[in-house]
Amino acid sequence: MKLVFLDRQTLAPSVNLRRPAFDHDWQEHAETAPEQVVARLQQAEVAIVNKVNIGAGELAQLPGLKLIALAATGSDNVDLDACRAAGVAVCNIRNYSESTVPEHALSLIMALSRNLHAYRRSVTDGRWQQAGQFCYFDYPVRDLKGQTLGLIGYGTIARDLERLAKALGMHVIVAARKGQAAEQGRLPFEQVLAEADVLSLHCPLTEATRHLISERELAMMKPNALLINVGRGGLVDEQALLNALKEQRIGGAGFDVVSAEPPPADHPLMQALQYPNFILTPHIAWASQASMQRLADQLIDNIEAFVAGREQNRLV
Repeated sequence: MKLVFLDRQTLAPSVNLRRPAFDHDWQEHAETAPEQVVARLQQAEVAIVNKVNIGAGELAQLPGLKLIALAATGSDNVDLDACRAAGVAVCNIRNYSESTVPEHALSLIMALSRNLHAYRRSVTDGRWQQAGQFCYFDYPVRDLKGQTLGLIGYGTIARDLERLAKALGMHVIVAARKGQAAEQGRLPFEQVLAEADVLSLHCPLTEATRHLISERELAMMKPNALLINVGRGGLVDEQALLNALKEQRIGGAGFDVVSAEPPPADHPLMQALQYPNFILTPHIAWASQASMQRLADQLIDNIEAFVAGREQNRLV
């Protein structure tokens, strides 16, 4: 069986990616351009991808492909409907980052609440010496205790962030899906926007959730609210966020994801870096060493399960 990993460099070199326990031909590429996908998957029965796109056009030219093994949870880079039609199975990685992503989200919340980024920049610029006393109060500092955390999406990561937030004395509310009525344990979407001091996004990116937060939704939030996105970049209208930061209609934002990765220099979120109440990290919330190793181990487990005829973590 031929297995081809199209973008191995999406996992750190330090991660031990064991080989499957069956006869196979393993090939890997650091990265793969769109025009290289079909050629590299010729005669392959298993394609391993993290961010490489595989759609109906590619599948039509790969009749021998049997499995797409995602080295990630998100599947928006693979056309699942086309895979169903072509009889190609798809599996993904689950619950490998239940500690590291919530911790990263909490780090962004804490850094913004304490204005750590702004104070660090001001110290670097010599503001402390200019102040002439032991401290200065250029940026507001607020405690998390008593604040309301609103969660959009309520999977494993969101629930673990809820646990961490409650340990710090935060009140946590969960939103129902946009446009749907409230249900047990969930408040109307618009109510969560209006009540949250911190709004954290944990949704998959679909056509229904693209630009879930845009001008209208930002206007419904408290003017000092924080917006956290460790989910997918497309969940937020990034130009609308830039405008809100520029016009001081939002307390701050912390993002680990962008709609285009890596973002071009003129991308709205790159422009937003001029504001001290915006933090952008390069999609590394998931990337602790322990988390990446769990991902790599589960990736091979998924492939071995498929070869053994067992359905494990299957999307298709």
